[in-house]
Amino acid sequence: MFGDSKQVDKVEIVFADGDNGVLCLHGRIDIDSSPALRERLLAFLRSPHPKVVKIDLSSVNHLDSSGVATLIEVLRIARANRTELRLQGLHDRLFRLFESTGILDLFNMRIGAQSRHEAE
Repeated sequence: MFGDSKQVDKVEIVFADGDNGVLCLHGRIDIDSSPALRERLLAFLRSPHPKVVKIDLSSVNHLDSSGVATLIEVLRIARANRTELRLQGLHDRLFRLFESTGILDLFNMRIGAQSRHEAE
């Protein structure tokens, strides 16, 4: 639906029914791919979408600071549109990054502090 990029293999809508949806990100999210990813995620949020959207990062093999900034910006816009954005599928390195910086709690506020198993 969102097309391919050289760095991000794809953004895939796996499940979007009723009040819940899952967006699966694949590949690298870095300074080169973040602008295209941002546009694709914002296009999704501008179209009719579920009230709760989970972003699955289990197939992301690299995420740099520009990728983190993109996700935070999309979170801000989602909240302005009353959409709850959550992260899931965080593997070891990404989980430690998001947990130690407090970013995980920003995305998963409603469910509060989580164990590593719940974030996956």
